[in-house]
Amino acid sequence: MPPRMTASVLKVMAALLTAAGEERYGLQLMQATGLPSGTLYPILVRLEGAGWVESRWEETDPAAEGRPARRYYRLTAEGAAEARREVAAMHSFTRIQEA
Repeated sequence: MPPRMTASVLKVMAALLTAAGEERYGLQLMQATGLPSGTLYPILVRLEGAGWVESRWEETDPAAEGRPARRYYRLTAEGAAEARREVAAMHSFTRIQEA
């Protein structure tokens, strides 16, 4: 089932869309969207459940890196298409409201 399109979900999708072929980790997405972790991660879980986002854990030794392993996220092909559609619809709606 597709996630409900809230302003926060649209922010996450737009942030992922700006780097559609690239992986981004949580802190990068928090900085790009301004959303706190308690809002961001549940959205990512819902988007992944819908098949719009895929994730993977970084393959690294946390002791050697001096930080925890990162979980990377990126849009799937379906997710990128949905993100473009939803962000475009939001922009159209905003233009209509401003007119």
